[in-house]
Amino acid sequence: MALGVATLLAAEVATAVARPAGPSPGERLRQDTEAIHALGVSGVQARAIAPDGRQSVATSGTADLKTGRPVPSDGYFRMASTSKTLVATVVLQLEAEGELSLDDTVDHWLPGVVRGNGNDGSRITLRQLLQHTSGIHDDLPGYTTPEEYYQQRHDVHGPEQLVARAMAHAPDFPPGEGWAYSNTGYVLLDMIIQKATGHPAHQEVENRVLRPLGLDRTRWMGTSPTVPRPHARAYQLFGPGSVVDVTDQIPVDHENLSWVTTTRDENRFLRALLAGRLLPPRQLAEMKRTVPVSAEAQRLWPGGRYGLGLVERPLSCGGTYWSHEGGDGGYITLNGVTDGGGRSAVVSMSEARGDTPEHILDQENAAGALIDHALCAGSPGTR
Repeated sequence: MALGVATLLAAEVATAVARPAGPSPGERLRQDTEAIHALGVSGVQARAIAPDGRQSVATSGTADLKTGRPVPSDGYFRMASTSKTLVATVVLQLEAEGELSLDDTVDHWLPGVVRGNGNDGSRITLRQLLQHTSGIHDDLPGYTTPEEYYQQRHDVHGPEQLVARAMAHAPDFPPGEGWAYSNTGYVLLDMIIQKATGHPAHQEVENRVLRPLGLDRTRWMGTSPTVPRPHARAYQLFGPGSVVDVTDQIPVDHENLSWVTTTRDENRFLRALLAGRLLPPRQLAEMKRTVPVSAEAQRLWPGGRYGLGLVERPLSCGGTYWSHEGGDGGYITLNGVTDGGGRSAVVSMSEARGDTPEHILDQENAAGALIDHALCAGSPGTR
């Protein structure tokens, strides 16, 4: 009997030594979603995938402030600017096929479109559009008050209109001599994809990326103001006591930003991309050639650098990861994948706390911490 007890105690000690201190990856993911919700974000869903394919999923908050129903664990949300990585992937595939060159000028494909007020499409390359170094000023329509949201939410803007708005401004800097985030640059890339292939950019994305990967829950919604079910309602904080349901709206750039997806699909896309399943090695290497970003962007992406439709960010456990966040229509999404596509994570928040720079930064930092913790799980010295 004594021997049995001793053996049992020894086994318990060994188990205690082997068991890592601190929460498991799944528990940490749940804690991090709750930390985001504690900031005042109405709903949060997150999914992390380990190198062996095991998934951790966590949700927090509510999908509907009126009913209190729970957040779906794989609900749809607007992909927003993460779709820039889809566009960049298609452009680089076309480059690999010899259909275009990253050194082609905008004028080569869209003669006379980038003109006026010092803008010159003959001096701007496709690489500069992809990397936000073109200098083209961004001037997309948008809303900053509830009244503007209700007035503008169903407005439809064609790509030519959006480019014309940008051309009403002087460039932010000469091409290649600075960095400034420009949605208009990706409007132009959509137009160039259509010119090069004869098909709309969203059709090329579907044929070249979504179908081969089986991403059937990533969909282009066009001018539809709705989000497929299931989904959390999207909210925008306009100020103290002013949270508005902004789910019902047509994205300003419906050609580029009208994608919806899920945490499962977004993880699968990023993992496939960084694993080399979508681009030949030379084009993937081009995508990962980065430049410094602006001081403003550094606040959101500390230590970040921008490639071709990809952001490189440092990990607290060493090394870097690749991502492209998206924010549109109340949905804010951060994501990350390690080099080679081994480990990934996506967190989607269904409320944008965009009324003050402090709220924006707090939300970004909390979501960034979730991604960092998920990608560092299992690293020596991390929990």
